[in-house]
Amino acid sequence: MQAAIRITTKVLPGNKIEIELPQAEIGDNVDVFVILPEKPASKRASVLELIEQARSKHAFRTTEDIDRQLQQERDSWDS
Repeated sequence: MQAAIRITTKVLPGNKIEIELPQAEIGDNVDVFVILPEKPASKRASVLELIEQARSKHAFRTTEDIDRQLQQERDSWDS
C-alpha cells in the first residue's frame, strides 16, 4: 500500500515551501502535490452600481438646497 502524508505549511519568502518527512530517508523519491486555497473572487462593481451606491448613501437634495449651501459658504468667505 502506498503511504500518503498530509502536511500544511506556510509559503516562505521567495515563494518557497519547506516540509519535513518523518517517514522518508535521504535519497528517497517522493511526489509532492500543492493545493492552493480557494480565494473568493472579488466582485468588481460597475460604474453604474458605484454611482447608485453613492446616491443611496446621501439623502436626496434639491437644487435649491445645494444653491443655498453654496451661497452660505460664499457668504462665509466675506466675513
